[in-house]
Amino acid sequence: MTRKIALVTGATRGIGLETVRQLAQAQVHVLLAGRDGAKAAEAAHALKDAGLDVEPIALDVTDAASIAAAAEEIERRHGRLDILVNNAGVLADDWAKKPSEQTLDTWHYTFETNLFAVVAVTQALLPLLKKSDAGRIVNVSSILGSNALHAEPSSGIYDVKVPAYNVSKTAVNGWTVHLAHELRDTSIKVNAIHPGSVRTDMNAQGDLDVETGAKTSVQLALIGADGPSGSFSHLGQVLPW
Repeated sequence: MTRKIALVTGATRGIGLETVRQLAQAQVHVLLAGRDGAKAAEAAHALKDAGLDVEPIALDVTDAASIAAAAEEIERRHGRLDILVNNAGVLADDWAKKPSEQTLDTWHYTFETNLFAVVAVTQALLPLLKKSDAGRIVNVSSILGSNALHAEPSSGIYDVKVPAYNVSKTAVNGWTVHLAHELRDTSIKVNAIHPGSVRTDMNAQGDLDVETGAKTSVQLALIGADGPSGSFSHLGQVLPW
């Protein structure tokens, strides 16, 4: 049986690396993508040494030439892509500043990685996903992108106002809905996920381990034909937009 082929962005550490591990454990051939090709190779080789089917690929999601080169390389090596996990992301807001005080540079930098890169990578790889019998796109969002919960005083995120990050994830959710609608009559499914509050370099205060944090991405990457498209969820629980 031909193995599924997946690409995970921002995969040299944290949730991305664990997503690669779990997909490979599920018998998927995984392309571990990282901005630094040497670090991607090092991370991939460590997983290969553990018996997992992983190969590295250099991909800077904010660089158009790097995206194009990666797409060409995937087509040359494999001829298709079955799973795309848009995992790469940044949180650059200054926690000590109010929403109106965050710099415009912070907004630009955050949106370049968290939104525009997601759109650019998806656009470049969509032709390869259309060659799959059952393409899957997973956009790693955050519950902090939920406008409904930000507007509800009783919600757990009501006071977590890091606006550039939050609004970039709101936009990722919107992109997910629009792309899912475009592809509604195809075999490609597009979903947004919240990994949870995971202990990573980005979030030292997280209450979940990376194994749990990667589970939702993996679940949505492996859904069958009866699975959702255009959804926003965490570990099977639908979240409010």
